[in-house]
Amino acid sequence: MLGVLEDKKEMVKAKTVQQLVHEYLKSDAFRKLGSASQNDYADCLSIIAEGSGHISLKRLTVPTMQTHYNAWLKRGIYRANKIAAIMSILLNWGTKNNLDLFNPMSYIDKVPNPPRKVMWEPEQVKLFLDTAYSQWKWRSIGLIVHMAYEWGQRVGDMRLLTWDCIDLDKYRADLTQSKRGTDVHLPISPALHNILTQQKETFGFQQYVAPQIQPKDGAYKPYTKNTMYQHVNPILKAAGLPMELTAMDMRRTAITEMVEAGVDITQIKQVSGHTNINSLTPYIKHTFTGASEALAQRNAFKKDKL
Repeated sequence: MLGVLEDKKEMVKAKTVQQLVHEYLKSDAFRKLGSASQNDYADCLSIIAEGSGHISLKRLTVPTMQTHYNAWLKRGIYRANKIAAIMSILLNWGTKNNLDLFNPMSYIDKVPNPPRKVMWEPEQVKLFLDTAYSQWKWRSIGLIVHMAYEWGQRVGDMRLLTWDCIDLDKYRADLTQSKRGTDVHLPISPALHNILTQQKETFGFQQYVAPQIQPKDGAYKPYTKNTMYQHVNPILKAAGLPMELTAMDMRRTAITEMVEAGVDITQIKQVSGHTNINSLTPYIKHTFTGASEALAQRNAFKKDKL
């Protein structure tokens, strides 16, 4: 006779939002998160517990959570939406673990995240890289940002890039993008080749191209998303650059520069890894340079017709 499978769900006895937060932080679901995600979740959950912790789980309503969401908006749209998303995860976890809950988060009116438009100027990129490469502690950070800008790739893929993707003899890099699984094949410029050659001499004994410069637990590990930006900001400050700039803006900057330079869309896709041409629409900016080139071509065409 087949035995009855035991329900392995955790027994949750929370009665308030604060108690549910406390139990979630001790759960297997939370422990399975990566360290960076744990820090992010814990921060948002502390905000939830502080502002909404007293609310009974039986009295969660759309109007109540709308009021709390509106209060979270004072922290910024991105942050408010992140807190709301984690609040929804929290309530869903409670439902999966024996609590009879109503999750109102999908019914509240949220403000859409505004598209980020910040781009680096060429002289800002140079100043950042010069500053990063001037100090050993920032060397790998500089290289990650350098590769993201030169190749128009995501910072996350550059953080995790391994030496088996780099062929210094052929001056090329072959990698698979993590977001879409797209294979891209990229040339290595002489300037970047020089940096990579030096990096290989120092860190070629382990797998990551730009690891954290100090080993942890006896191994060299890649930068996490959080530790990456903890190092980028001091470099920005040391270089006297605007603190609104981020390493993530490098991909947008690189692709937009290709658009402005008149590079064929098909060729841009081969660099960026986009499979749908519509995905490149956000990178087509209304700029003076682009308008000037368009009107110059138009005028040249008209002149030939006269």
